[in-house]
Amino acid sequence: MTAAPKGAMMRVPLRLPGKFRLPRQTVRLRLTLLYGVLFLLSGAALLGITYVLVSNATDHGYTYTAPGGASTRVEGKHLEPGPGNVVVSARGLTQEQLMEQSRLLEAQAEQQRADQLRELLVQSGVALCIMAFLSILLGWIVAGRVLRRVRTITTTAREISANNLHERLALEGPVDELKELGDTIDDLLARLESAFQAQRRFIANASHELRTPLARQRVIVQVALSDPDATVESLRAAHERVLVSGEQQERLIAALLTLARGQAGLDVRKPFDLADVVRQVVASRHADAESRGVRLSARLAPARAAGKADLVERLAVNLVDNALRYNVPGGMVDVAVADRAGQAVLSVTNTGPVVADGDMERLFQPFQRLNRTERTGRGGGRGDGGLGLGLSIVQAIVTAHGAALDAVPRPEGGLAITVTFPPPHQASSQSDTTRPTSAIDRGLTMSR
Repeated sequence: MTAAPKGAMMRVPLRLPGKFRLPRQTVRLRLTLLYGVLFLLSGAALLGITYVLVSNATDHGYTYTAPGGASTRVEGKHLEPGPGNVVVSARGLTQEQLMEQSRLLEAQAEQQRADQLRELLVQSGVALCIMAFLSILLGWIVAGRVLRRVRTITTTAREISANNLHERLALEGPVDELKELGDTIDDLLARLESAFQAQRRFIANASHELRTPLARQRVIVQVALSDPDATVESLRAAHERVLVSGEQQERLIAALLTLARGQAGLDVRKPFDLADVVRQVVASRHADAESRGVRLSARLAPARAAGKADLVERLAVNLVDNALRYNVPGGMVDVAVADRAGQAVLSVTNTGPVVADGDMERLFQPFQRLNRTERTGRGGGRGDGGLGLGLSIVQAIVTAHGAALDAVPRPEGGLAITVTFPPPHQASSQSDTTRPTSAIDRGLTMSR
């Protein structure tokens, strides 16, 4: 160890005390400081007003008490007798002595007034400091009582997870802002619970729908391979059945992508003529309508809307296909497009089996169908039957476009579905125009 040179100053490392930490800035602390500052400002203002009033009240008259006990009442610049006051006699005094005595009395009385005002100010300041401390203490207690229900909301919300969304805050007490906040959170939890349940059902149904054609493909391939006497014709038939099953899977995946795309919203809204979109759909479905024995008619008037024309085309396709599948022999499907007060309206009316009012909401959920035996044509066995996603895709596209959907069961059977699009200038002003194209959009584009 090397010794320090003689005369050199040894540097001792300075050990600073622990880092001072300010208290956490909670709402309770901020409210307490706010209460204290408001009380201090109002108290200071009250003290100033009191000081001015007392000063004005004693400006024109005050009493000077002499050391011997005699007092003199002074009003402005004059001496006057008063009850309990002694006026100094002017006998034997010259005019100059009398004026000097008057000035002396006025100065002494002014000093007495200043001392009294100073004493008032000091005592009032001490009282203000004491009350400011008490106001901060009471503010801390009051803020804690006010925020007690907020702590209840925070604690309960932390304990709620995806596994216990059925729990609610259920705040009690007066109907105030905190009660409204608790009720709003309860409503949010109810919607989240419903969404989670719908998601679980959707995943289960989608897994089932995808597993069925896969299992069918495996069985077909295994039977064909296990046949020792398999011929070219039997193997070809097996491969054709596998292709049909694969086509069903592709249709299901494309429908799922369309559903997800509709639920994700729109990135760009462009104006289009709803009549042109629906006219192409109706023209492509005439052959299918004839094969099912259903009369397909269209009444199309120009109607401007804004959004994505390809999604709206999928909406029209699903509505028309649903009306054709769930129909009766000799039935009809009527498609109409009109402009009502600047809003494009698409309506699809069809005959078919009677639908109960209680089934309407269920039909717009994924993988929900009417009885397959109630379809016209060759039924669900031909492999082109509905997937149970048509109306749910319609609902998602309607929501993405900010449109209104009205579905009413007809008393004689069938449905009357009306979709009302907002005016183009309202639709283009929505805030989702800057959303980037998602992977779902790219996947749907690739699947076409």
